[in-house]
Amino acid sequence: MAALAGVALVGGLGGCAPSEPAGAAGVPHEGTIGLLLPEAQTARYEASDHPTFVAVTGRRCPGCTVLYANAGQDAAAQLQQAESMLAQGADVLVLDAVDTVAAAGIVAQAKRLGAQVIAYDRFVDGADYYVSYDYEFIGFLLGSALAGAVTERESEKDAEPEAGPDAGEDTGQDAGGNDTDRPGVLLAHGSATEPNALAIAAGTRRALEGEDIDVLAEYYTPDWSPDKATEWTEAMLTRFPGQVDGVLAANDGIAGGAIAAAKAAGLDPVPVTTGQDGELAAVQRIVAGDQYMTVYKATDQQAQTAAELAVRVLRGEEPRTTAVIQGVPTVLLAPRAVGVDDVQHVIVDGHVYTTDEICVPAYRDACERAGLIGEGAR
Repeated sequence: MAALAGVALVGGLGGCAPSEPAGAAGVPHEGTIGLLLPEAQTARYEASDHPTFVAVTGRRCPGCTVLYANAGQDAAAQLQQAESMLAQGADVLVLDAVDTVAAAGIVAQAKRLGAQVIAYDRFVDGADYYVSYDYEFIGFLLGSALAGAVTERESEKDAEPEAGPDAGEDTGQDAGGNDTDRPGVLLAHGSATEPNALAIAAGTRRALEGEDIDVLAEYYTPDWSPDKATEWTEAMLTRFPGQVDGVLAANDGIAGGAIAAAKAAGLDPVPVTTGQDGELAAVQRIVAGDQYMTVYKATDQQAQTAAELAVRVLRGEEPRTTAVIQGVPTVLLAPRAVGVDDVQHVIVDGHVYTTDEICVPAYRDACERAGLIGEGAR
C-alpha cells in the first residue's frame, strides 16, 4: 500500500486532481507520470491496462506520483486532461490517443514544457517512445484464421452427398452470375480514423491475397461500435442471402455485433467470425462455438512494459527498444491467436480468466465439451 501512496486516480472527462506526494510515505519524490487512456467502452482499458499500469509504476517507483484520466472517446477532453497533467508537473505522459492527429498537439505542449511522451497502443507522430503490438500482424492472424476456417467448412460441405432430383443441376452461380462455389466473407474493420484499424485491415488483405475466397463487402465501423457492426451485418446478410460464410471482425466487440446479427437472421451455425482483444464475452462465445477465434493481446504485459519504460525515461535512462517506427524508438509485443483448443493454456493457465469466470451456468455444458471443467478437464 505504501508503494501506491503516490497514485492519483481520475476518471471521466474531468481534470486531474493532485495526488499526495509520495514523500508523505517517507519516500523521496522522484517525479510525476501521467496515464491518458482513450475510452471505457472497450473492457480492457479499465479492467487491465489502468490497474496494471498503476500497480507496476507504484512497485517500480514508490517515489513517483501517477495521474490518470480516461477521455471517454473525446479528443478535446483528452487534450484538457493532458494540459492539466502538464500543469501539475508531469514529467512523462503515457498517451493512448483518442485521435492520433489531434494528439500531436499534446506532444507539442509536452515538448515545450520539457516532458516526454510515450505513445501507448496507438502511434502518435513526434512521440519519444511507442509501446504497442504489431497490428498489421494481428490483421494477418485474423485473415489467416478466417481463410483457413471458411475453406475447411467449404470442403466439408463439398464432401457431403447431394440429395434430391435436381442435385446435379447446380450451375455454381447466383442470380447475378457470380461464382457461388467460393466462400464469401465480409470484412468488418475498425474505425477508419484509427491507424491501428488501418494496419489490421492491411494485414487482413495480405492474408486473404491469393485465397480462393470472395470478399463480398467491407465496412469501417465508426468508433468500433458493436451496434453499428450489427446494423451493417444485418444489411449484408439481406443483400447476400446464403453467401456469407465468414465475417472478419476486427475486434471482439464488432464480432459480438456480427454474431448477434447472424443469430437474429436464424443462421445456424453462424458464419465463421474472428475477433481481437480476448474479452471474456468473446472467450465464452468461442467455447460455445459462436465465435471462431480471437487475438489475445496481453494488455497487462503491455501496461507493465509501458510503466517500466515510463519509470526509466523519468530517471533519465535510455531504455532498450525492439524497433523504430517513423523515427520513434518502439517496443512491439507479440499477440496470440486463440481458438477453442487454446483457451485452457493461453487464457486459463495464463491467469487471464478463471474457469469460474468463463464457465458461468449458461456456458457450463459448452465448457464441459471443451474440456475446461468436468471429468474431461485438462
